[in-house]
Amino acid sequence: MTDATPGRPGGRQLPSADELRIWRDFIETTSALGSRLESRLQNDSSLSTGDYAVLLALSEAQGQAMRSSELASHIGWERSRLSHHLGRMERRGLIRRQECATVPRGSEVLLTAAGAEAFRGATFPHLRAIREFFVDALTPDQIAAAGEIAAALRARLDVLAKE
Repeated sequence: MTDATPGRPGGRQLPSADELRIWRDFIETTSALGSRLESRLQNDSSLSTGDYAVLLALSEAQGQAMRSSELASHIGWERSRLSHHLGRMERRGLIRRQECATVPRGSEVLLTAAGAEAFRGATFPHLRAIREFFVDALTPDQIAAAGEIAAALRARLDVLAKE
């Protein structure tokens, strides 16, 4: 936090009033967007966004299975949070856990047929909601800019995570 902000006059370390206003608007809008998507997904499919993230990762994984630690890293969750969430998903029959044959004390998470069906049923309505709430609100140039902003923020977070 002692580094001066690059490109700022006088090496200012704190955000300006305008930067704070934009920051708050960004955070409040992304929070509202996330809440609307969560609500729509839950109403359309009875899945949470956490369920959907897990099911998406497993559906894209080779053999529709991932080591638990790899899955946690992939979706950006702490392993303890994932473990609790997987327990709830397992009780609903969406996933199954088993010991990993190649890693002692490791576990593997597998997508069940019911989980694959739930994911397939949720995908079209979820993508429709993304279009309605996000894509249709922006011009093609704004979508491209949003992608650039997301990439810049992700790159900064990756650098800070390595420090």
